[in-house]
Amino acid sequence: MAKSSADDEELRRACDAAIEGTKEKIVMSIRVAKSRGIWGKSGKLGRHMAKPRVLALSTKSKGQRTKAFLRVLKYSTGGVLEPAKLYKLKHLSKVEVITNDPSGCTFMLGFDNLRSQSVAPPQWTMRNIDDRNRLLLCILNICKDVLGRLPKVVGIDVVEMALWAKENTPTVTTQRNLEDGPVVTAVTESDLKVTVEKELVSQAEEEDMEALLGTYVMGIGEAEAFSERLKRELLALEAANVHAILESEPLVDEVLQGLEAATNCVEDMDEWLGIFNVKLRHMREDIESIETRNNKLGMQSVNNKSLIEELDKLLERLRVPSEYAACLTGGSFDESHMLQNVEACEWLTSALRGLEVPNLDPTYANMRAVKEKRAELEKLKSTFVRRASDFLRNYFASLVDFMISDKSYFSQRGQLKRPDHADLRYKCRTYARLLQHLKSLDKNCLGPLRKAYCSSLNLLLRREAREFANELRASTKASRNPTVWLEGSTGPGQNVNNSDTSTVSEAYAKMLTIFIPLLVDESSFFAHFMCFEVPALVPPGGISNGNKAGSNDDDDDDLGIMDIDENDSKAGNDSAELVALNESLQDLLDGIQEDFYAVVDWAYKIDPLRCISMHGITERYISGQKADAAGFVRLLLDDLESRISMQFSRFVDEACHQIERNERNVKQTGVLSYIPRFATLATRMEQYIQGQSRDLVDQAYTKFVSIMFVTLEKIAQTDPKYADIFLLENYAAFQNSLYDLANVVPTLAKFYHQASEAYEQACTRFISMIIYYQFERLFQFARKIEDLMYTISPEEIPFQLGLSKMDLRKMLKSSLSGVDKSIGAMYKKLQKNLTSDELLPSLWDKCKKEFLDKYESFSQLVGKIYPNETIPSIAEMRDLLASM
Repeated sequence: MAKSSADDEELRRACDAAIEGTKEKIVMSIRVAKSRGIWGKSGKLGRHMAKPRVLALSTKSKGQRTKAFLRVLKYSTGGVLEPAKLYKLKHLSKVEVITNDPSGCTFMLGFDNLRSQSVAPPQWTMRNIDDRNRLLLCILNICKDVLGRLPKVVGIDVVEMALWAKENTPTVTTQRNLEDGPVVTAVTESDLKVTVEKELVSQAEEEDMEALLGTYVMGIGEAEAFSERLKRELLALEAANVHAILESEPLVDEVLQGLEAATNCVEDMDEWLGIFNVKLRHMREDIESIETRNNKLGMQSVNNKSLIEELDKLLERLRVPSEYAACLTGGSFDESHMLQNVEACEWLTSALRGLEVPNLDPTYANMRAVKEKRAELEKLKSTFVRRASDFLRNYFASLVDFMISDKSYFSQRGQLKRPDHADLRYKCRTYARLLQHLKSLDKNCLGPLRKAYCSSLNLLLRREAREFANELRASTKASRNPTVWLEGSTGPGQNVNNSDTSTVSEAYAKMLTIFIPLLVDESSFFAHFMCFEVPALVPPGGISNGNKAGSNDDDDDDLGIMDIDENDSKAGNDSAELVALNESLQDLLDGIQEDFYAVVDWAYKIDPLRCISMHGITERYISGQKADAAGFVRLLLDDLESRISMQFSRFVDEACHQIERNERNVKQTGVLSYIPRFATLATRMEQYIQGQSRDLVDQAYTKFVSIMFVTLEKIAQTDPKYADIFLLENYAAFQNSLYDLANVVPTLAKFYHQASEAYEQACTRFISMIIYYQFERLFQFARKIEDLMYTISPEEIPFQLGLSKMDLRKMLKSSLSGVDKSIGAMYKKLQKNLTSDELLPSLWDKCKKEFLDKYESFSQLVGKIYPNETIPSIAEMRDLLASM
């Protein structure tokens, strides 16, 4: 048979290590399986949740007292035993073997001190019956020896347990080394292990039982006969007892008399108790009545106390502190007193909110005292709002008047002054929290305040812009360029003008660089200072213009406004609020655009072409203002762009009129003057292009060239005889002058190709005219043959009138007899008509090629119609032309 875990010394040492430091001594340790059962349902064992555990019985001595414990130990993740549960055996009330387990190895231990008796105690399952009996006997022996009592045992016979214990008590041989040598002694396990397996019946009791059985000459196996004999003897003893009682009748009478006397006493006692019970009932009723009245008085006292507390709270709400009342009705608005004003506003706001229904119990809302106090607070609010509004309106006006009266704030002769509003904003920020509270108290009061602020600051901004623009124009030195570029009667000295007017564009850019960021900052400051619930106009860290951040000194002033009251700084897209903001910004900044217009008009008068660079500068600023929620600055830039475009369009229209005036001249020969002048103008315009102004320039190019080509065609029609030579010379001049620009400007490239096509057409017409002038009979004869070939066969053509072989010979003699002289005359005519010698070589080459092509087609025609006739060959004619 396998060794029991109760004899495992390694297990015992592991248990000792687990409870080290508790001063307990392990009596027995054994491995078990833990599972859960169900109370009252012994049929369901619930062993599906079995877990390995170790049960250890331990004792702890404290003086003469000994305590016994049952410890449950479990295995940790590392396989080390650790304590899980601790039961005191003094609370063990029941040991029950589960009858549902056919092996009899499962039992439960019931303790009377468990917190929840509704939860079934764990069931412990042993490996075999011997382990079960060994553990249970050890538990029962400890209970008997240490506690002096035994728990209730269910499901197992105690006698069988005792017999098993007697049969299975092992004898262990131990060897002790004494002075005389080793002595072998036989002791039981109960001597080695403290009270592990003591017998349930003592030795004396066992001897008495054996003596009793010996008197009846019966053995252990004759239990039924022994039981029957004991029953008969018991009945005989009871009969003898009854007989003895009947013999003692006098004694019985005496006992009966005593019982009667006792009965009388009991009846008297019962009557007294009845009387006392009635009195106690009356007394109980009186006590209940007193308690009822006492409870009512206690409840009334509690209610009165709560009512007093509520009234105290309400009175505290209704009380107006004297310092706040004085501040709201007549306090000063100086900077030193602003903290008191803000505290008074905060108190007034909270007091008004405290008297509103969501924050006040509805039952109090209709009380006369509450209504009167609310009216008093409303009067305080209106008085304070009126006083604060009057002060702020006067304060804004006085601030601006002070700055306007000091000329050092503005640009002066010889000194451009950048507007600096840092001090103004610092002083205004002192009252920012006051404005926040005014908005929460009375939102309608902000309208007049916003108008007053806009009106006052508008005067300052317009004065700054006007003085700055005046000094900017006065300090900018630039010679005035002519506005007449393409006039036909203009002298040659104005064809090219290289005067530098870049200072004009720089002045305009400086105006925008200074004032656009200023206007954006003012818009942002105004929106936050005057409590508009709109998104930030310039995001933190964002670029407020198209070139660079303008006024870094003002950034901190604007960003600080967001921190006035974090609870009220809610970013929203309220369209009505945004419309109101834009209307106020119109009042704030209206009129300042006139000074920008003045700079634009001044720049236009100096150099109209500077509109191109100013347009690009404006476009760059517009692209930098796309995130601006307030539209006035963007509208200002759009208006400036429109103004610049209008001025440039005016220049373009005037130049177009100058081109059109060329057709009114008496007679035009050679290259028109506006062709080379346009090239100069285009070169200058390309130098001025910045950023997005390409479209503006391309539109001007389109208008210029369209008018130039239309005018050129009209002038050519006035003299049809020389129209082609006039056109080809001018189109060639247009291509030559714009060759470089056409390679980099797509719009000019388109017109360059258009001029090239017109030039080729004019060349073709002119060359054909010269060729026909010298060889008219030759090519007219060929044309007649070509016309007849559509109607008759080639064989019939020589028999037509004027097309006979004789007519061919006559025509060849008259046309080709002096062909070298005719070709020379053709060259002289070409040279005579051209005013530009540069075109002569290319035109003469075109003329020779065209003549050869025509003569080749004539030669093929003659060979087909007159196969027997001989004419000069094409090679001879080509050699002749090459020698010319």
